[in-house]
Amino acid sequence: MTEEKEAHQPTALMSMKELALLGDGEVAYIKQLDADTAEQLFPSLKSAPKGIDLYAVLGADGTPIALTDSRHAAIANALENDLVPVSVH
Repeated sequence: MTEEKEAHQPTALMSMKELALLGDGEVAYIKQLDADTAEQLFPSLKSAPKGIDLYAVLGADGTPIALTDSRHAAIANALENDLVPVSVH
């Protein structure tokens, strides 16, 4: 391998923990949920309303932060907490 090619080779791999923490405290994921998934992510939620769109604000590591029935409100929540909102599909 030439010296130039060696210089472009990665020197270390990112661990799963490091990957999970990537964007921690900086990024919030906005994810559309159904009622059953919302109840799983937010255990204190006794029964989520059925038949409406719900949106979760999740930390970079997947930690639930907020739940709302409006995508705009979810984005506003992220911005209010100084997080960059990113959609999850």
